Amino acid sequence: MTTVNNNSALDGMYWDNKNKVPDKNNGALTQSDFFALLTQQLAFQDPTKPVENDQMIAQMTNFTMADGISKLNENFTSLAQSMSSNQALQASSLVGRSVLTQSDQLVFTGDSLSRGQINVDTVADNMKVIITKPNGELVNTFSVDNPQLGKNEFVWDGTDGDGEAMPPGLYNIKVEVSANGKTETVPVQVYTPVSSVSMGNNGNGIMLNLIGLGSVKLADVLEVSYS
Repeated sequence: MTTVNNNSALDGMYWDNKNKVPDKNNGALTQSDFFALLTQQLAFQDPTKPVENDQMIAQMTNFTMADGISKLNENFTSLAQSMSSNQALQASSLVGRSVLTQSDQLVFTGDSLSRGQINVDTVADNMKVIITKPNGELVNTFSVDNPQLGKNEFVWDGTDGDGEAMPPGLYNIKVEVSANGKTETVPVQVYTPVSSVSMGNNGNGIMLNLIGLGSVKLADVLEVSYS
């Protein structure tokens, strides 16, 4: 009578796996490799101290999870690269248009008006826009008509206080809002033309290169002007 026990069966599995020609997988541990190693572990274990079922299941579960997470990471990386490329392609359509960003500087191109807006959470008695040169010299001061709660738009025609045209370039801008007897400086948002688009480094994402103002994140754009 032939007797077949667990050890002889495992020995057979071990030698079968040993005689197989391993596939080239660039050093990666596949599921087949894992189960081959597990078979060898069972074949050479101490018969008096066999591997517990819970331990074996834990090893198999950990490998399955690690393998799944690795593949998931690869898929996410591929998806992120694809989304980034699509986003860059879409952002390229902004070249030549003006985008609204928060800034204390504005660009006067000489062939178009400089526009911007101020957002306030209270009704102001007066809203004054102050334009200065980079050296601080005053260029022009004007008030926003009928200031209201929320968004208030303004336009600078590129002239100084005497109505003389200023040269194209970068100017400083400040807005003072007066309400209930108090005057304070509030943030300003200006429209600036986009000259080019680039891929940001260190997780910055898509960057828009603005004429005169440098680079800003696409995520920091508040509005796009199509006029």
